[in-house]
Amino acid sequence: MGKSPKTSIVDRELIQELTKLLDETGLTEIEIEQDGKRVRVARAGTAAAAPSAAVRVEVAPQPGTEAAVKPIDPSKHPGVVISPMVGTAYAAPEPGGKPFIDVGSKVKIGDTLLIVEAMKTMNQIPAPRGGIVIQILFEDGQPVEFGEPLVIIE
Repeated sequence: MGKSPKTSIVDRELIQELTKLLDETGLTEIEIEQDGKRVRVARAGTAAAAPSAAVRVEVAPQPGTEAAVKPIDPSKHPGVVISPMVGTAYAAPEPGGKPFIDVGSKVKIGDTLLIVEAMKTMNQIPAPRGGIVIQILFEDGQPVEFGEPLVIIE
């Protein structure tokens, strides 16, 4: 009765594009931030779910408290480097190229550890600290999730 028509804050085309990207890549979840809003599209169920699985969409204003969003690190190692996005991880700058790092590689802050391709954009993932790479937790060319441990630097 006294309700005014609501303007939709949900960009249906964006959600359809993200859902299509989930189907194409086989990922279970994708999240992006745009214009101060965060949109996350996730498949209900497991990664082995059928393509017709239900899709859950969450839209939330940017809270500005990124620390509260950090996932719990399963390895509990202080030198873990986690994926800042959903995408495909690549160990080398080009197919068949020399990997950026190997177990035992010495790295400095800012050295490129790997590339995560997200929405056709190649994102170099820098070392947040210097040290020795003691573990590589991703496979070249495989999908990675937001917050997934990728490398451990000691």
